[in-house]
Amino acid sequence: DSDADGAGDSVVTPETDAGDDAGDADPSTFQRAKAFATGRIIIEEEDLEEPLWDLEMALLESDVEMSVAEQILDTVRETMLGESRKQVDTTGELVESALHDALLDVIAVGQFDFEERIAEAEKPVTIVFTGVNGVGKTTSIAKLSEWLDERGYSSVLANGDTYRAGANEQIAEHADRLDRELIAHDQGGDPAAVIYDGVEYAEANDVDVVLGDTAGRLHTSDDLMAQLEKIDRVVDPDMTLFVDEAVAGQDAVNRAKEFNDAAEIDGAILTKADADSSGGAAISVAYVTGKPILFLGTGQGYDDITLFDPEELVESLLGEE
Repeated sequence: DSDADGAGDSVVTPETDAGDDAGDADPSTFQRAKAFATGRIIIEEEDLEEPLWDLEMALLESDVEMSVAEQILDTVRETMLGESRKQVDTTGELVESALHDALLDVIAVGQFDFEERIAEAEKPVTIVFTGVNGVGKTTSIAKLSEWLDERGYSSVLANGDTYRAGANEQIAEHADRLDRELIAHDQGGDPAAVIYDGVEYAEANDVDVVLGDTAGRLHTSDDLMAQLEKIDRVVDPDMTLFVDEAVAGQDAVNRAKEFNDAAEIDGAILTKADADSSGGAAISVAYVTGKPILFLGTGQGYDDITLFDPEELVESLLGEE
C-alpha cells in the first residue's frame, strides 16, 4: 500500500487517492509526488519540535525573558499548527517560512508608518514621552526633533518633567543646540499645564509637532502614574511613546507594562540599541504591550536614531541573514 510509509512527511492529499497502482515506486517519493500534484502540505506537531526548540534557544540567547519566550512559542505554535501551505520543497523549509511569518506577526505587532501618521494628522501633533529617568528619554526627544526637522516638520519642546532638579537645564541645552523653542515652567509646576502651553504655542506659531517630556520618577510610583494619567486627560496627546534601554532586559519589560497601564502607549523607542545586537528587549516589550517598537537609538549624536525594522530582527533571530 502506497500509504505505508511517508506518514512523517505530514502530507495531506485529500483531493486524490493514491490507489494501488503505485507499482514499485518508492512510497515516500510517491507521497511527495501526490502532495506536489495537489500542491498542499499540512504542518503537524512533529514538524515543529525541532524548529521551535531552535527558536526557543534563539529567544533565550537574545535575552528574551523566559515567560515571554514561552508565550511567544505558544503563539507561534498555535499559528502554525494545522496550517496548510503550498508545497514548494521540503517540510522543513515550509516550517521555516511559516515560522518566519508567525514570529514577524509577534514582533511587528501594531506597526505603523510613523512619518505617514505625522503627515496625515491634524497639526499640531502632540507626542508625549514616558519612561523612567536615566534611559535617554530627553535625548530621544531631541533626536526625534532632529529626525522630524530633516523631513520638513517643525517642532517645539515642552518640559513636563517639573519634578527633577536640573530637568529644565538639560532639555534647554538640547533646545539651544537644535535651535528649537522650549516651553518650560518653574520646578514643581503642573506638567499637564506645561505641555498644554506647548500645544497653544504650536497652534499660534504654526509649529507641526509638540514633543512633551514627562517625569520619570516622583515621590511614589502611584504619584507618577496619576500624573501621567492627568497629562493624558488634559492634553489628550496624539501619541504617547515609551522610552527605555534596549539593554535593560526584564526591567524594561516590567516598566513598559506599568507605563502602558497608566497612560496607554502607542509605541516605544529603545535606546542603546547599538549595545544590544540581540533584540531581546524589542521582542519582549512589543509582546507584553502589544504596541510596536518604532525607533532605535543607536549612539550619542542627534542623527543616531533609526526606524525599527521588524523583518531585520526576525531574519537575525532565525539566522536567515
